[in-house]
Amino acid sequence: MTHRPLEMKKSLDERCNRILRNMEGALTARDRVGVQDLVLLDAHTSESAVLDNLRKRFHESLIYTYIGTLLVSLNPYRDLDIYSKKQMDTYMGVNFFELPPHIYALADNVFRTMLSEVNNHFILISGESGAGKTEASKKVLQFYAVSCPSTRILDNVRDRLLLSNPVLEAFGNAKTLKNDNSSRFGKYMDIQFDHQGGAVGGHILSYLLEKSRVVHQNHGERNFHIFYQLVAGGEDELLRWLGLDRNCQNYSYLVQGDCAKVSSINDKSQWRTVRNAFSGIEFSEKDVENLFAIIASVLHLGNVKFESDPLGNAILHDNNPELHWLSKLLGIPTRVLQQGLTHRKIEANMEEVFSPFSVEHAVYARDALAKAVYGRTFDWLVNKINEALVNKDSSRKTVIGLLDIYGFEVFHVNSFEQFCINYCNEKLQQLFIRLTLKSEQEEYQMEGIEWEPVPFFNNKIICDLVEEKHKGIISILDEECLRPGEATDLTFLEKLEEKIGGHPHFVTHKLADQKTRKTLQRGDFRLLHYAGEVTYCVVGFLDKNNDLLYRNVKEVMRQSKNAIVQHCFPSTEPDSKKRPETVVTQFKSSLVGLTDILMCKEPWYVRCIKPNDSKQPGRFDDVLVRHQVKYLGLMEHLRVRRAGFAYRRKYEIFLERYKPLCPDTWPNWPGPAAEGVLCLINHLGYRPNEYKMGRTKIFIRHPRTLFATEDAFQICKHELATRIQAKYKGYRAKGDYLKQREAATKIENCWRGMMARKEREKRAWAVKVIRRFIKGFMTRNQPACGDNTQYLAFVRYSYLTRLRDKLPRTLLDKNSWPTPPPVLQEASKLLQKLYVRHMVRKYVGGITAQMKSQLQCKALTSSMFKGKKDNYPLTVCRPFLDTRINEADINLKVLQTIRHEGIKYGVPVVKYDRNGFRPRLRQLVLTQTAVYLLEDTKIKQRIHYSVSVSNLSDNFLVVHVAYDEVNHKGDLILQCDFLFEALTKLSLITNKQNSINVVQGSVRFDIQPGREGFVDFRSGGESMIYRSKNGRLMVVRMTSGGPFVFVCAHSYGGRISKYKRYASFPRNPPQTRCQDDLRHNILIRLPGSLNV
Repeated sequence: MTHRPLEMKKSLDERCNRILRNMEGALTARDRVGVQDLVLLDAHTSESAVLDNLRKRFHESLIYTYIGTLLVSLNPYRDLDIYSKKQMDTYMGVNFFELPPHIYALADNVFRTMLSEVNNHFILISGESGAGKTEASKKVLQFYAVSCPSTRILDNVRDRLLLSNPVLEAFGNAKTLKNDNSSRFGKYMDIQFDHQGGAVGGHILSYLLEKSRVVHQNHGERNFHIFYQLVAGGEDELLRWLGLDRNCQNYSYLVQGDCAKVSSINDKSQWRTVRNAFSGIEFSEKDVENLFAIIASVLHLGNVKFESDPLGNAILHDNNPELHWLSKLLGIPTRVLQQGLTHRKIEANMEEVFSPFSVEHAVYARDALAKAVYGRTFDWLVNKINEALVNKDSSRKTVIGLLDIYGFEVFHVNSFEQFCINYCNEKLQQLFIRLTLKSEQEEYQMEGIEWEPVPFFNNKIICDLVEEKHKGIISILDEECLRPGEATDLTFLEKLEEKIGGHPHFVTHKLADQKTRKTLQRGDFRLLHYAGEVTYCVVGFLDKNNDLLYRNVKEVMRQSKNAIVQHCFPSTEPDSKKRPETVVTQFKSSLVGLTDILMCKEPWYVRCIKPNDSKQPGRFDDVLVRHQVKYLGLMEHLRVRRAGFAYRRKYEIFLERYKPLCPDTWPNWPGPAAEGVLCLINHLGYRPNEYKMGRTKIFIRHPRTLFATEDAFQICKHELATRIQAKYKGYRAKGDYLKQREAATKIENCWRGMMARKEREKRAWAVKVIRRFIKGFMTRNQPACGDNTQYLAFVRYSYLTRLRDKLPRTLLDKNSWPTPPPVLQEASKLLQKLYVRHMVRKYVGGITAQMKSQLQCKALTSSMFKGKKDNYPLTVCRPFLDTRINEADINLKVLQTIRHEGIKYGVPVVKYDRNGFRPRLRQLVLTQTAVYLLEDTKIKQRIHYSVSVSNLSDNFLVVHVAYDEVNHKGDLILQCDFLFEALTKLSLITNKQNSINVVQGSVRFDIQPGREGFVDFRSGGESMIYRSKNGRLMVVRMTSGGPFVFVCAHSYGGRISKYKRYASFPRNPPQTRCQDDLRHNILIRLPGSLNV
């Protein structure tokens, strides 16, 4: 819960920022965020006002501002969420000034203007290093990639255009003191479109690659990105083939700036991007292999070290490893390379002589070769990309050009490269002013508005100072490079002082006054450019301008087997003795060609500004920005745009926006738009000197007039919104009501019709069912046919449903099975069998181990007595116990004697004497090995036996003792209340089921060996036990059966003489008592209803 307020605050801030950006389009927040078009500033001539407006917008993350159609872009040094696909869709097809300033708005306006006017355009992106020029050009390309029509072929061209960027950046960009991804060449890209706006081709021109960076970098700077990407990201196998180590410190050309590793640059990731881009542009594997071989050869070339012989000449040993790798990668014999790097060919008197280099000259020749190889390879790379982008359709195409070129550069030490770059910017500024004034003047003339001359600084005087024939700095530099004799950088400076010393925009240490001289070194000269003063150091001007490559070195390179090197050093290249054009002359010619290209196209401008030198987000350095505003020519452009009128719009657009302010023009103006605008401004009270009416546009002189109109519109807009909202809500509510009523009526009709149809269908169905049922009932006993099939199915279903609800609950419930119909007789029997088996399986599955043991005992009892002994059924429901006598009930002395045999079962019994049939209480104990008859404190007898019982309901058993027993005393007559349990346990333990005999009538027993007796069993009216007149023991069992009763026999002298009836005891009578006295009571549990 503690985080919720913070989340709500963050969400609220984001919402406020979003609302603020939306409000900015309506100019309602201009006090806080400034105006979106600097033309609308009242103090348009004040640099401070311009800076203040840019600062306000920058701090609100509004990095874009207009000056008319010129876009000013400040580098935010952080990611802003304004470049998404949704943003692109927002700016597509929208009027240029309808939404807040954005590079997408400029790109879309250029695109739509090109399609509507069918002419060519270019976007000039300029600014100093680190201002965001390269990123701006990427955004324009990305916008066209999304907004242009899409087909397979067009997508292919679009992808190649986008993929060319990372390749050219890798080979042409480097880290400088001001920018980690600084373009070290100028790039002009033409994007060709067909009549439908699809990108069908492209072409790239490059200008003045900074080749000197290959061999030298200032402190804090790096060589071109591709070298570091190859070393850091190249595959191990590739590096082995190229002879490279994964350590930039091992290569002389990569460590001069002392910053091979930069935390903000991920060389490995960029390497993968470049490799993927090569595949997308369809470079062959052989081309890529040759290209990387050249890059590696430049690194090896930088590591070539020369030694001096005794004469001071440079020498290279045959075993030099770098020479070996150069030979392998370039396909040039080692001897040829060795001679080319240490000797110069001189032609004299039609003879060729090889003159050895000094070590200094050899190093110069080596570096010149490295620069030439890399520079020509870069040109080959650009041409190769152009081949991939070429448009094969010969029909006429319209073009949008993108010019991403170095901005004005002012370093602590400015050399030949800065001179060329700043000269280029002077030419572009001249072109910019010329085209801007021209477009303004043409617009005024087209609209019939009187043109007023605009004062501005014309930098033609500076351009002439640099490029004028025979008098300009370029001509003097070339003369000094070409003249015979010892020409040096200082002689060049002296020539400048001699020929242009009186020029107001040129000063040197010698020509300066005392105060200025303190800021100049003796080898410096200063030019007063349109953007400010720049001091140049002449050291290296002549060498960099000459950029000479010895002819014999070219001949060496022509022997290369590398296809790219062969292309870069063709055998057809003229090998005249005439000196080639100098670098500055070539650059001047290319600028003339670029100017010609741009002059035939409609211009659009993006001015990129760097807010601070430390690349910190949110920091706005006033001094730095003021300097860039000045040398980017923003004030001159602003003055031109504000010359006369600050604001101009087409009548249709102006009327469409502001028509709510006048009752006559709201909501629609029936006549021409110009008359509507005139009616509107009369209603608003415009003074005659505040506006002019052109042929298609209205021109407003002062921004305050427009602001007053805009403020009135904002107030009116809210009132109109409220009225429109109320009307619209009423209209929607009424429309919704009518739709709902109509829908309700239709639903009612449909519902009633549907219900009627359902009722009719239901009744028709019922008639058919009843008819089929009656026919089926009538033919139910016939074989299955079409008439009775469904009826029989119904009968089956009904029976099965009834059977499901009336299934027997137990196995013993055999009479509740429903009677099946005739058609299901056989199925019913099968189902009954299956169900019985299921019940049995279910019952068996629920039996515990104890229950299983009980059932096994009961099964054994059943096998021995079922159908043989009358009282067996009465005992089926009574469970057997493991024993009827606990070990605690057995005398301890006796227990110690028989415990080792393992007592399995014990039960109390009544023993009858063999002679007088006197009853005595005893304990019958079964062990694993024997049967014991126990008296109170002693073992009376250990028995090996067979058993006889009667078939009546008594509980007597006669144990026939084997004759081989020691001390054989005769058979035992026992009475046991748990007769079936005891005999079952006895059979289980001894496994002698066959030794138990069920006999009818009398049971013979041995009184002693050779003397026998009998126990007679019969049924009677009541149960009795007595000695009959013939001397036998008579056991009478009541014929009706019934519960067991207890009989008390009073014995005198061993004879049962008297019976006494007692009330019946419960099923579990108390334990019997016995005394050793001759006269005692014996409780005998007998079947029957008598107590004896």
